[in-house]
Amino acid sequence: MMFYFNYKYDGFICDILQDVVKLNKKAMYAKKSGLIILGGGVVKHHLMNANIWRNGADWAVFINTGIQYDGSDAGAKPSEGITWGKLRIDAEYVKVFCEATLVFPLVIAQTFAKNFNEAKRV
Repeated sequence: MMFYFNYKYDGFICDILQDVVKLNKKAMYAKKSGLIILGGGVVKHHLMNANIWRNGADWAVFINTGIQYDGSDAGAKPSEGITWGKLRIDAEYVKVFCEATLVFPLVIAQTFAKNFNEAKRV
């Protein structure tokens, strides 16, 4: 279909590398880098790898159901990211073993609810 689309619309470009280049450059030039990764797989892989170019992310929160023994990217321990330079040695990180769509809204609600009454008075 992409081959056909290319003939129908002259100048069509599908650059599968462009997003990776932009992501890596954002990480490389960032003063600080933090990650909140829900789930695993390709997204976790690319975000973690982008931080190699800056000697690792400064902090990370991983929320997924991946377990180390199954060999999945989601199941990799955060300490493995340190050995690859994806997380800084002094990075703050936490891995939460749970279903992300259930727990992430609770994490966000707690983050904002903690200071809600104080912000409301100002």
